[in-house]
Amino acid sequence: MSNHIKILLAEDEPSLGQIIKESLEMRDFEVLLCVNGEVSKEVYERESPDILVLDVMMPIKDGFTLAKEIRQENNNIPILFLTAKSQVKDVVEGFEIGGNDYLKKPFSMEELIVRINALLKRQKNRNEPFNIGNYLFDLQKQTLELNSTIENLTHREAQLLWHLHEQKNQTLERSFILKKLWGDDDFFNARSMDVFISKLRKKLKSDESIQIINVRGFGYKMIC
Repeated sequence: MSNHIKILLAEDEPSLGQIIKESLEMRDFEVLLCVNGEVSKEVYERESPDILVLDVMMPIKDGFTLAKEIRQENNNIPILFLTAKSQVKDVVEGFEIGGNDYLKKPFSMEELIVRINALLKRQKNRNEPFNIGNYLFDLQKQTLELNSTIENLTHREAQLLWHLHEQKNQTLERSFILKKLWGDDDFFNARSMDVFISKLRKKLKSDESIQIINVRGFGYKMIC
């Protein structure tokens, strides 16, 4: 899993950052160590890492702010937060911003590596085409294919469909997906999402086994 994997590590404590960097490099990861969020953003744009490991409390630009900026341009890269914060609201904020996992200090290197590998495996699976009913869905190409006919999706349509399928047969909460894809759960964005749901229904209509139903007051559920 670790071969040729590039990790951007943002940690402002020099000794801890170096320990983490050396431990990861011993397992064949390439580690880009940064001491604050501002430098991390520059390195992210220049080096295109495979995964981000971000300390929450950093000078100049904190981990949450950095993650929020990166999520505006990249919904796919895995983000793992490192933090000394233990309040539930901080954990919730991290996930709402777009974090994929959360590790509280102090932690063992074994646990960090297990979590990194789990996120990378999940990301690999996400990048591979898979079936939704009779359709073949390719998130990376943003396409739906049925009987050799290919339907192109917009970026937001593809992301919305992926989240619906990820939670298939369960309710995808309206507030969560609005904040994730639109950045805010206000009335106008909610109406926009309704339009996108209608578009997806039309694009999936050739397979009657697939339904996207409205769970009134909560969100949407894909049944397939």
